[in-house]
Amino acid sequence: MNELMLILSLFVIYGIVLLCYRFFGKSGLFAANAVVTIIANIEVLILVKAFGMEQTLGNVLFASTFLITDILSENEGKAQANKAVNIGIFASAVMLIITQSWFLYIPSAADWASGPIKEIFATTPRLMLASMLGYIISQKLDVQLYHKWWEFTDKKFGNKKSFLWLRNNGSTLISQIINTVVFNVVAFAGMYDTKTLVSIMVSGYIIYVFTSLLDTPIVYFARYLKEKGKIPE
Repeated sequence: MNELMLILSLFVIYGIVLLCYRFFGKSGLFAANAVVTIIANIEVLILVKAFGMEQTLGNVLFASTFLITDILSENEGKAQANKAVNIGIFASAVMLIITQSWFLYIPSAADWASGPIKEIFATTPRLMLASMLGYIISQKLDVQLYHKWWEFTDKKFGNKKSFLWLRNNGSTLISQIINTVVFNVVAFAGMYDTKTLVSIMVSGYIIYVFTSLLDTPIVYFARYLKEKGKIPE
C-alpha cells in the first residue's frame, strides 16, 4: 500500500505543478513552491517503510520543488528560478514563526487540539531549520548547476535547446545529495540510531534519483507548452 501511495502521490503532485504552470504561469509555480515547501516540512515528520526502506514522507514534495525551479530555469530564466527559491525560504520562515506563536496562548479548558498540535510542532523548529538549510544550499546550487550545464552544452554543441535532460538531471542529482545529507543529519541526528539515519538518507536519495528521472518529461512538456504560447504571462 505504501509503495502504491508513493507512486500515485508522485504523479498527482507533478500533475499539480504542471497545471499550476499551465493556468497561472510562473506565478502559479511561485505559489506551488510555497505550498509544497510548507506541507513537506510537516509531512517529513511521518516515517514509513516502502520498497524495503525506511523513509520520510516529505521526499516527493521536496522533489517537486526541484521540478519547479527547473521549469522556471528552462522557460523563465535564472532570476525567476532564484525568486521561487527565495519565496520557499520566506514561506518556511513565516510558518516557523506562526506555528511557534501558538504555544504562547493559554488553551481554554474546553480545548482538545493544543496537545496534539504541540506534540507535532514542538519538533518543528529543528526540522524547519534543517529543511531551510538543506533547501537553501541545494536549491541555490541546483539553479547554478542548471545554467552551468546549459552554458557548457551550448558552448560545446552550439544548440540551446538540446540536452535539456542533462541539465535537468545533472543539476538535480548533484544538489539532491547535498540536500539529503544536510537535512537528515541536522534534523534527525540523535533522534534515530545511526543505522536508521543512514537508511533514511540512502532511501531518500534513491527516491530523488527516480523522481529526478521522472520529472524530465514534465520539464520537456512545460517547455513545449511555453513554446506554443499556452502559458499565461
